This record gives sequence, C-alpha cells and structure tokens, in this order.
Amino acid sequence: MPVRVVIAPDSFKGSMKSSEAAKRIQQGIQSVFPDWTCERIPVADGGEGTLDAILTATGGYKVPSTVQDPLGRMMRAEWGYCEDRKLAVIETAAASGLSLLTEKELDPYRASTFGTGQLVKEALDRGAQEVVLGLGGSATVDAGVGFFSALGVDFYNRAGMINRPAGGHLGEIEWMDVSRMDPRLKTVRMTIAFDVSNPLLGPEGAISIFGSQKGVQAEETAFFEAGMQRFAEQIIHLTGRDVRSDPGSGAAGGFGFALRSLLDVTFQRGFELIAELTGLERRIRKADMVITGEGKVDRQSLYGKVPMGISKIARDYNVPVVVFAGKVEEEQMEAQKEGISVILPIVDGPMSLKTAMDRGPELLEAASRRFAYILVLSKQ
Repeated sequence: MPVRVVIAPDSFKGSMKSSEAAKRIQQGIQSVFPDWTCERIPVADGGEGTLDAILTATGGYKVPSTVQDPLGRMMRAEWGYCEDRKLAVIETAAASGLSLLTEKELDPYRASTFGTGQLVKEALDRGAQEVVLGLGGSATVDAGVGFFSALGVDFYNRAGMINRPAGGHLGEIEWMDVSRMDPRLKTVRMTIAFDVSNPLLGPEGAISIFGSQKGVQAEETAFFEAGMQRFAEQIIHLTGRDVRSDPGSGAAGGFGFALRSLLDVTFQRGFELIAELTGLERRIRKADMVITGEGKVDRQSLYGKVPMGISKIARDYNVPVVVFAGKVEEEQMEAQKEGISVILPIVDGPMSLKTAMDRGPELLEAASRRFAYILVLSKQ
C-alpha cells in the first residue's frame, strides 16, 4: 500500500544542509518505493539551517551582504527576506559562526558578533519590521557587545572608547553609552530562535559548557567567566533587569543575555518556531512514518534538539520516527524511551571523519536505500 512519509531532518553540520539531507533521504527511499509519497520539510533548531528552513516555509529569498567575520575580516554572508511580511531571517552563524574559522583561528579574545549586527542593520535599512535571529553556532564569547557596537552602542574602558569590543574586553568595560543605539531596534519585532537553554554564568553557563569549543583554554576559563560576570553586573546596573538565569541567556557566548537585557525580544526554541511556520504537527499527523536526522546523535540530541522535538510530536499521533545520524553516541534503549523507533548510522564502514563528512550526502542516500530494503525484507 502507498505510504506517506514526512522527511524532516536537521542539517548534518559541516557536511550538508537540511534541504540537501531531505532530498537525499527521499531519493534513497523512492529508489525502492517509488509510489510512496514523501513530503520534505527541512528543519533546524536555531543554528545552522534555520535560514533555509524558514525561507522554505515563508517563500522568501536570500540577500548577499558584505560584513565582518568573527575576526573582523570582510566576507560575504547571506540572510533572508520575505518581502510581503517584511520579515528578515538572520543566523548568527552566517557572520559570527564557528564554521567561518579554522581550529587554529579560534580566538575568544578577539572574536566578535559585529558582523551579525551589520546584517541586522542592513535588514532594517531594507525596511524589515520583523526579525528572526537564530543564535546557534557562534564562534564568540563576547556577550553580544560586537553586535550592539555595530548598531550604535559605545563601550568604554579606563582608556576610552573600545574600537572593536570582543570577548577579551568584557572584564574591563567600565560603562556603555546606549543613547546612539539604532532607534529602530525599539520598534522592530524581534524573535530570538535559541537552541540551548543554558544560563549565562556558572557550571552550566556560556563559558563552562561552550567556551572550549570556541577556543577558551582550561587555564583561561576563570578569566572569561569573571569578565562575563563583571559585564553582566554592568548591564544589570544599567537596565535594572537581571536575566542571567533565564533560559537561553548563555546561548551564543552570552549573546542571549544582552539581547534579553537591552531589547524587547521574544525568545523561542528554534525547533518550535520552525515547526509552527511549517505546520509540522499537521503534516506529521497525516503521516505513516517520520524520518529525521542530524550529524551526531548524543544525549544533547535527545533533550532539546531536532530528533527529540520530532519524536514528541509524532508520539502524540503514534507515528514511528526513524533517525539517521553521521555519528551515534547514545544507546538505542534510551532513544526508544523518548519515542524514537530506531537510530541508524549512515557510515557503512571504517573511515576518517573528514571522509565521512565529505561523502555525507551519498552515505545518507545509501543508508536510506538500505533502510527501505530492510522494510521490504521485514514484510516477506
């Protein structure tokens, strides 16, 4: 009998976008079951792939811009615009992301969100009245000072104004002048799509949990934590608001904290936002099976990432969920407790991580085809 399949993967970071992953899964499945109806819905959690997922749902287009990368070098970055809604979609990762730097270039002292601020300014110049800003995948621990610097806020230490504030400056900031902040930030509707709910400070905070992946060495942790704490105290004194413990304040190296503190923004989990825009629940309700996936499935995936979000929806309608993964670091039994039927690795033999990532699209298509053949055999 014909089967209706919803294909809703996240991106396989460093290997393929969510749209490419959905296409490869469909090709693998329909090479065995050509009469099956496959509905592709690229999804994301607020990080890489958020732009493509929202533009697919809204019908917008991509806008190329020249902005600064995390280290201040000029680069081309894309953001999205939906003309009829005057909606801009911006990923922090597009101009301030980890993927823009090599491992040797990681520099938490100098890395800045300035380029992301430039993208928001360009969106406002184009006439955007609503902005969705995805926080995932940043290379920064600057608590958003670069972003706000690009939008008119001045930061000062004892020597005077800091020309390009970044993560290494947080502990020395004495005061900030918000009087020249772009006034359009007060009127634009801004939704922050976040993928982690960590607080700003402490053992679960921005530095302790995510600092190392952005280049913070073990012996530097105390320096950056102290700088983040001192900067937070400055913001609290300025605004009279303390949101250090609010979910997502530690996202993108403390960027979430500054956005919550200085602007009137709405925080929403990235997956939930995209699920709403795409009508994902309605589509899953009508499906016989859901196939999702991401680059690595671990405990973090099962608590808040795309596979878990998919399974929560599907479980309510008794729709089985299949997860493809480049790497699996979680027990199948644990996944089944969360409503996931099976997790399938796409790597079909020993190979280096680079080879697996380079071959990701073909490996995913082949794994989808193998899964379809298993279904054939199981019915014989």
